[in-house]
Amino acid sequence: MEKLYSIFIKYICHPITGLRRTFRTVIIKLNICSFSLIFFTTIICLFPYRLKGQQISLFRGTVTDAKTHEPLQAVTVQFSGTSIGTSTDNHGNYTLKGNGVNKAIKFSFIGYQTVTRDLGSEKNTELNVAMSEDNQLLNEVVIKSAKKARYSNRNNPAVELIRQVIAHKNRNRVENYDFAEYHQYEKMMFALSNLSDRFKNKGLFKKYQFLFRTQDSTEIGGKNLLPIYMEEKLSHNFFRKQPFAKKQFIEADKQVKYDENFIDNQGLSSWFNRMYQDINIYDNNVSMLGNQLLSPIADGSPTFYKFFITDTLKDVTPNLIELSFTPRTTTDLLFEGKIYITMDGNYAVEKSLLTVNKNINLNFVRQMQAVLTFEKASDGKYHLNQSDLKIEFGLKKNKGGGILGERVVILRDFMINIPRPLNTYQGASEVISADAGKKDDDYWNANRPDSLKAAEANIYKNIDSLQTIPSFRRTMDIATLVLAGYKSFGPFEVGPVNTFYNFNPIEGFRLRLGGRTTTTLSKRWYAETYGAYGFKDQKFKYFLSGTFSFNNKSVYSYPQSYIRASFQHDTKIPGQELQFVQEDNFFLSFKRGYNNILTYNNVFRLDYVQEFLNHFSYKIGIKRWSQFAAGPNVGGALYFENDLNGGGNIIEGVKNLEVSAEIRYAPHEKFYQGKLYRTPIPDKYPVYTLRYQQGIKGALGGQYRYENITGNITKRFYLSQLGYADVSSEGGVIAGKVPFPLLDIHHANQSYALQLQSYNLMNFQEFVSDHYAAINIDQNFNGFIFNKIPLLKKLKLRETISYKVLWGGVRSQNNPDNDPSLLNFPERNGIPFTYALTNGPYQEGSVGIGNIFKVLRLDYVKRFSYLDHPNIAKSGIRALILLQF
Repeated sequence: MEKLYSIFIKYICHPITGLRRTFRTVIIKLNICSFSLIFFTTIICLFPYRLKGQQISLFRGTVTDAKTHEPLQAVTVQFSGTSIGTSTDNHGNYTLKGNGVNKAIKFSFIGYQTVTRDLGSEKNTELNVAMSEDNQLLNEVVIKSAKKARYSNRNNPAVELIRQVIAHKNRNRVENYDFAEYHQYEKMMFALSNLSDRFKNKGLFKKYQFLFRTQDSTEIGGKNLLPIYMEEKLSHNFFRKQPFAKKQFIEADKQVKYDENFIDNQGLSSWFNRMYQDINIYDNNVSMLGNQLLSPIADGSPTFYKFFITDTLKDVTPNLIELSFTPRTTTDLLFEGKIYITMDGNYAVEKSLLTVNKNINLNFVRQMQAVLTFEKASDGKYHLNQSDLKIEFGLKKNKGGGILGERVVILRDFMINIPRPLNTYQGASEVISADAGKKDDDYWNANRPDSLKAAEANIYKNIDSLQTIPSFRRTMDIATLVLAGYKSFGPFEVGPVNTFYNFNPIEGFRLRLGGRTTTTLSKRWYAETYGAYGFKDQKFKYFLSGTFSFNNKSVYSYPQSYIRASFQHDTKIPGQELQFVQEDNFFLSFKRGYNNILTYNNVFRLDYVQEFLNHFSYKIGIKRWSQFAAGPNVGGALYFENDLNGGGNIIEGVKNLEVSAEIRYAPHEKFYQGKLYRTPIPDKYPVYTLRYQQGIKGALGGQYRYENITGNITKRFYLSQLGYADVSSEGGVIAGKVPFPLLDIHHANQSYALQLQSYNLMNFQEFVSDHYAAINIDQNFNGFIFNKIPLLKKLKLRETISYKVLWGGVRSQNNPDNDPSLLNFPERNGIPFTYALTNGPYQEGSVGIGNIFKVLRLDYVKRFSYLDHPNIAKSGIRALILLQF
């Protein structure tokens, strides 16, 4: 019976147990309305102690910074000489229960002096503690060590210790278990930071004072914060080693939502979560802000980091060693900070504090701090139980307003080696409950492992209130016009504004005006149109489309499910393929070389698009396309001609009817859905695309029968300290007899803007193929080389190198030299300007400097083959505006 009572007390009546340095409090929340039931439960819990002649001692309090008086979270609170301990919550509060015979409580935290309080005969009391900063800060330790002797890995006990950690890290990973599961709470918050009182009190914010949050000025972000976004998630997570499976069931999701006419809420969430990914210190590389930083316990970390033993903690079980580390080169993408290593033979990380050096080659980051705490599992090993990542961004390093983002992750109910039914691990890696977004406040209050601060709790209703204020909506309207190019008039929006005017040699001065309907008019029916006029060719162009959405969502939101019919009468440059840019963009008016190769096109399309939550999608369509060469009669160089009956036969146009099907699979894809394009958020996962096109002869004026199959794979490869490489491979084949306008016209670029997916020194319609293969490699070193050059490292420049190669050809049946009925490859002044790849592959490469003024990349591009072609550029400088961290 006494053993049964002991088990009951250990697992039911004790809400807090664990080792001295455990940082998580297990709180059992009882929702019992009956006072008699509470009284009965209390008697049951106390009864075994009466049998043993013991008493419960209960201590509560708050731990604060002695200087700033701000609460300190994750402080270790432990009865001295025992394994009974806990840690402070986000508000610096703690609750600690003992057995009535404890003599002292010890408070310890990274960067602060340890505080010990004698208890005497006190059994139940409130004990508040103020902790002072430890003068032996990391930077001081490193500087003093550097003065004594030149740093070396040889015979260095700190390096020997980190090598032991590296050697044991696989056994300390969650992936070492056959099975593991846990519940997880995530909180993401963003706020405008470092705002002055003058800014806060401007007349513009007179009605918005309820939005601001005030904190101590020494905290990250400064005194005044203006919260702008928050998201919370509760999930149940499962892991299985063999066969590998990782599954997350999102049970609840709560997000600040803006008007979808202004912001893609789903894309915003994806973007923030990509920036603030999970930190796994046991991985060789830690993803952060779209970059990868080498972990201090990566396999090769002693090559890039300096390590120092700065403290030992022998009064805890197991003993701990405080290991401080700093980058050898302060501008590299590396951390600095401290890790605490267990000296129990596991060499596990028990706690970690990660920051970055102020000189790091990371754009817009003012401050970064990540605190990771680990908890001992039932098998004596440690697992992550809480992480808190804070990053403040700003255009200026220490001045002006910025943005503060924080992501808190709390793990609880960690269980190991308990297999679940097979269907638990099958299917998509992320499953969202159908009612995840419908949980009420009572549910969240009952299931959050920690309560929200007052400013955090109010942000949901504050943003809703903000969006009803006319001045705020006007501000968002202007921002949408500037950034997305559209001006909203409620049910209809006009744009994009950067296409209103451009020019080219064929059309001359060209004006265009267009727009489309919004969800204000209908969530199922959409219409889009534009009209344009060229003052030189004196021709009108136009476009009209109608779309029906099957899932009652915007056709620009994910997942898409719609059918669209459209008709376009407009010009097109053969071989020009643009990503995230409109063809009518004003800045594309400026081009090198001859730019008078255009076609007039009449294109009718009918497309059906279906996307799925696992990022598999398919598209089927039918297209009737008539194209007419803008020849010499309008100042162009392109014409359609064959050699039948002696030659010189001008062909009015090429007409074809085509059905197509495309499948695309982009596992774990993240993107932001803008007004015009989806902007992908690059990651390590590949994207597969397969397209089939069938030409139909004899129906609706179709003149040719053919089959065209194209496949593409793109992937980003992360190379640790060497940056990353974006690799794209593509191939295609056409079966059938077709004229050159229906061959694969390879993507060329004659603008001065660097286009990563086109050939930047190839002329428009310079090469055509009916079978081809291509590889495109763009390597970004993220400053790895420049960071080692004294005169360059302060500029934080980043070096790039790229290489593109294209193999292809035209079979004899599609070569006009062998068949006079085919259209001849066109010429300019008697000299051909369209060719087949008959003399080996086309090749070009570039070396570049990125991160100029943090936004500009300049590449010197050189062409390596087909240098005898007329009117080509053999080399040149190309520019790319790219905003990245």
